[in-house]
Amino acid sequence: MSLREQARAWLEEQLSTTFAHVRGLGGPGREHEGHEERHAWERHLGKAGWTCLSWPTRYGGRAATLADQIAFYEEYARAGAPARVGHIGEGLIGPTILEFGTEEQKARFLPGIQSGEELWCQGYSEPEAGSDLANVQTKAEMSGDEWVVTGQKVWTSLAHVADWCFVLCRTEKAEKKHHGLSYLLVPMDQPGVEVRPIVQLTGTSEFNEVFFDGARTHRDHVLGAPGDGWRVAMATLGHERGASTLGQQIGFRRDLDRVIEAAKRGGAAGDPVIRDRLVRSWLELEVMRLNALRDPQLPITKLYWSEWHQRLGELAQEVQGRAGLVAEGGELNDLQRLYLFSRADTIYAGSSEIQRNLIAERTLGLPR
Repeated sequence: MSLREQARAWLEEQLSTTFAHVRGLGGPGREHEGHEERHAWERHLGKAGWTCLSWPTRYGGRAATLADQIAFYEEYARAGAPARVGHIGEGLIGPTILEFGTEEQKARFLPGIQSGEELWCQGYSEPEAGSDLANVQTKAEMSGDEWVVTGQKVWTSLAHVADWCFVLCRTEKAEKKHHGLSYLLVPMDQPGVEVRPIVQLTGTSEFNEVFFDGARTHRDHVLGAPGDGWRVAMATLGHERGASTLGQQIGFRRDLDRVIEAAKRGGAAGDPVIRDRLVRSWLELEVMRLNALRDPQLPITKLYWSEWHQRLGELAQEVQGRAGLVAEGGELNDLQRLYLFSRADTIYAGSSEIQRNLIAERTLGLPR
């Protein structure tokens, strides 16, 4: 039996019985839904060996091929499985620890990620260092056997439920920009760490501000060498685009199907301009899928999907007409939530402007 067939059978059984109540929970603009239930599901996935598929078997993975990873993510999305709560650990910090971590660090941190027990958040962006990440001002100094961290991070996804944060901070006083940075692994549950949720357009709070005021972590919890944080941080960003984008596109197809159904139901599908835009959205999603199958880490991937999804959100509002302007009973419907949350698509995980610069300079070799 292929991995795709195994995954399909297992997901169908689990999501129809013990974990039927978590089916469809979470997602963009809905990260508040059923966190405890989804965390229990994450642990269940880990116990059954369905997390960290690409990792070596010695660290709890399956050493799965790219094709098998794609198969799992597609089946996961098709099954209506809940949004993952451990994706930052599995997809970002886990692979970075595998690449740069000592054996002691791997033994300490990888099992908690694979099992779904320990959740992570990413401490990169700051009020004055978003797209200009090398301008981070959060500082860390050694005091005995510990790093003492002081500063502020912002737009920190899921910080309010995370156990650990990987923090890019300045540890060399005389250095500027991308020099003198270190990549620290900092526990969140301690004095000196304050998390303040940021209320989004959807009324929910996936993102947070995080304030470090003398927070501490052990001297051995630096990934890579002190002062080499920029190289480690860039490697993490490289892991952000991967096979999971194929599963993401299954969710996009569901969004598009909802927009098409709303257009038919409300009569907007009779408008030739709307009909043309719906067809164009379908075609562009197919292009996105084929490009991801060719290479999920193509530099254009994030720029393409974020702008496509944002246009779909705008179309979602148009097909609803006046009804789209009213939240019945104070609750957003799926299409309203799609529109509001998609406004952030072209900002988080690298703004469109920065993505275009990266493509121009690093891929096409154009001058700065």
